[in-house]
Amino acid sequence: QVQLVESGGGLVQAGGSLRLSCAASGRTFSSYTMGWFRQAPGKEREFVAAISWSRFSTYYADSVKGRFTIYRDNAKNTVYLQMNSLNPEDTAVYHCAADRIHMRPYVVDTTYEYDYWGQGTQVTVSS
Repeated sequence: QVQLVESGGGLVQAGGSLRLSCAASGRTFSSYTMGWFRQAPGKEREFVAAISWSRFSTYYADSVKGRFTIYRDNAKNTVYLQMNSLNPEDTAVYHCAADRIHMRPYVVDTTYEYDYWGQGTQVTVSS
């Protein structure tokens, strides 16, 4: 049974920073692409960022490119999302997710390509 547990969310003022963490267990973490998604009230879940199992490839949504950084520590089975220059439009519940394909040679940005999800951590950015 794969478990993903997010942490690091909170309330921050516009322009501030947060670092989210996602601790994984139950599967060979280092062999799977990991992604971050977010869901704001009344909106669909949307892709934020992903990092390949090899750590060599990352991919970002246009809305966060240049502000957010995804990285992983395979020795700690943890993936991170460093979020800088936050704005109120970033307010959402952030979920990490694990790719359903073992050692996929490219990163993916659609929800159906991820088969395990964390419960999420709330990020609120005040103006």
